[in-house]
Amino acid sequence: VGSIAETFGKYPHIGKLLPAMGYGHSQMEELEETIRRIPCDVVIIGTPIDLRKIIHIDKPTDRVRYLLREIGTTTLKELLETRLEKIEQ
Repeated sequence: VGSIAETFGKYPHIGKLLPAMGYGHSQMEELEETIRRIPCDVVIIGTPIDLRKIIHIDKPTDRVRYLLREIGTTTLKELLETRLEKIEQ
């Protein structure tokens, strides 16, 4: 639906993951409608906010959280900067 469909077209490598592209009103409506249309057993929410508090999800849900602990010498910031530099070229 809308910008979410455009995102899948632009980034086909994300596969079956459904991106929450932003938290504006129209994007939330598109996300809710997209979730409603997807045949699935459960929706796993891995966003910093609990989407269940801002959109209606008509399927069973669970929420996962994560904590990043950097190990090794390369930081996440360095990896992202390198990746973004390649995209911008």
